[in-house]
Amino acid sequence: MTGMTRGPAPVVEALHVRVLDFPTDAPEADGTASWDSTTMVLVEAAAGDHRGLGWTYGAAAAAGVVTELLAEQVTGRSAFDVPAANEAMHRALRNAARPGIGGYALSAVDIALWDLKARLLGVPLADLFGRARTGVPVYGSGGFTCYDEGQLERQLYGWAVDEGIARVKIKIGEAWGTREDRDLARIRQARETVGPGTELYVDANGAYTAKQAIRVAERFREFDVRWYEEPVSSDDLPGLARVRASTGAEVAAGEYGFTLPYFAAMAPVVDCLQADATRCGGLTVWLRAGALAQAHGLELSAHCAPHVHAHAAAALPNLRHVEWFHDHVRIEGLLFEGALDPAGGELRPAADTPGLGLTPRPEILARYGRRAGGEGGGPGRAASLRPAGTEAGPAAPAEPKDPDASRPVRSNAARTGLCRCAPITAPPGENPALPGGTPGPPVGGPAPPGENSASPAFEARGPGRSPDP
Repeated sequence: MTGMTRGPAPVVEALHVRVLDFPTDAPEADGTASWDSTTMVLVEAAAGDHRGLGWTYGAAAAAGVVTELLAEQVTGRSAFDVPAANEAMHRALRNAARPGIGGYALSAVDIALWDLKARLLGVPLADLFGRARTGVPVYGSGGFTCYDEGQLERQLYGWAVDEGIARVKIKIGEAWGTREDRDLARIRQARETVGPGTELYVDANGAYTAKQAIRVAERFREFDVRWYEEPVSSDDLPGLARVRASTGAEVAAGEYGFTLPYFAAMAPVVDCLQADATRCGGLTVWLRAGALAQAHGLELSAHCAPHVHAHAAAALPNLRHVEWFHDHVRIEGLLFEGALDPAGGELRPAADTPGLGLTPRPEILARYGRRAGGEGGGPGRAASLRPAGTEAGPAAPAEPKDPDASRPVRSNAARTGLCRCAPITAPPGENPALPGGTPGPPVGGPAPPGENSASPAFEARGPGRSPDP
């Protein structure tokens, strides 16, 4: 029998990193934070004429982790060996916050590598993984604590009636759990708006104590609340277990998980495990978290970033659903051509478009890209990382200045008091987030396909690099 032969596998030639700042369409808040801007760190992995996309939502400093620590682990490797690249990045972050900002950076690169591999093979990412379902259930998520009655009603009605989504979620735990009266009033309004045929979920974002969470949950039966997300801090595993044992609503948590041991510890105290591929280690680790959940008899729910999760979710047999989060849905629909439609309560990843099926809009990259020096709101250059020894091409022409570039934008990493609800302050003993954050590395607007914008500060070494000191 003659064996099959193939040429050498394509290698990852470069990573391009951009930081994008998107103002919200209205102030947003949950039980423990509020924000008026969301930051995306967007990674593009290149191999020949093909580009793969990955991203995370969080501090701009994650872009620096990609450029300084992760790029040399990826460039020069086979573009097909994504798990090997993931493991190499994981090891490179041993002393650099793998749980934390390093995890955000690793995740964005991993997602870009999977998208690149699928594009190189000319198949949708769901087909590369192997589909377990044709449709991916979603739930509408938003219902921010600072919304007035009109905002909340319009959003919930849009999901449940206009789009036919059978599950919706609102935020509770306003002002660190000090407004139980408003929490219960908003739950009542949500039920009245969507009617009895729509599942109602609530998310306290860890705002309550265990006893308080149990007391609030005693009122849930009246409104048929089915899902109780982070009733207490996700770090309080005994508290989650106490709440779970005391309420008929399903307790869910896990969105802050960065490693498999975290999910293994979380699984026994929840009814549904959550994981976020933009934090936990990309799609590589997210799928492993799904297997871990299945071993515990649980389903997995994807947290936020629906266009990151949709294809992998289609491959997961024990999927519960994907969070159709208002803020990220708006951003991803604005930035990408090929965004998915949740009509009927399901996403259906295309069967005829390679990879994630998304293409960035250059004008949106230019408008919201962070300029060199870390300022938001205007065009800039993307940091380019490629193996040493490659030549840099001509510089891209300057782009026109965005007239809105001077608009001040606060990071979603900072706690603010923008909403009509009470200003959010940290409870005793907690250090509040620093206002405004720290400017990220000099990354920004779009790098045209094929452009080499490497500089000595961002030069990445491929195989044969010298060992770390």
